Amino acid sequence: MNAQDRTVSFWRQVGLIAAKDIRIEGRSRVLVGQLLPFGLCVLLLFAFALDPDRGILRRVAPGLIWLAMLFCTVLVCQRSQQVEQSDGALDTVLLLGLDPAAVFGGKASAIGVVLGCVLVVLGAGGTVFFGAEPRGLGLLVAAGVPATCGLAAAGTLYGALAGGSRARDTLLPLLLLPAVAPVLIGATRAWESGLYGVTAEG
Repeated sequence: MNAQDRTVSFWRQVGLIAAKDIRIEGRSRVLVGQLLPFGLCVLLLFAFALDPDRGILRRVAPGLIWLAMLFCTVLVCQRSQQVEQSDGALDTVLLLGLDPAAVFGGKASAIGVVLGCVLVVLGAGGTVFFGAEPRGLGLLVAAGVPATCGLAAAGTLYGALAGGSRARDTLLPLLLLPAVAPVLIGATRAWESGLYGVTAEG
């Protein structure tokens, strides 16, 4: 098999794993029935906790949106690992002889798709709950896509590391939160510029 065939085979494996995970999420309806309501509830609680009359909500809206995104990332990654560990599904995937890097890429891609849907809903919810006005939509998308990919990749990696531990439900947040702090800071700063119209600073 030449290098081109191996490359095609690798990306085909990535696509198969991603499609499998997306089908599982689509059939379970966890995204619509649990994850999106959870994210919107987090935003709503932020709105109640802060005083909207002082304009605090509008100033901190980008940070609150990405905090809610982080909470959803933890839930998505935990669920992804639970699905793989149930009935030895992960062992079955590995026994098929798939490239481990392709398995990682496929799972990260599927998580990224789910988180992308979450980010769209949270962004819309933030504009409603916090009174934010997205003026630089292009910057929001340009910052949101790589930040979502970063969260998905880190969540997949640390989810796999924590998956073998008995304390995986509490270990994953402890591993993930410090690792994705730079992603959250960068995304928050970029979204501040996108929401407030100072796109040059983004």
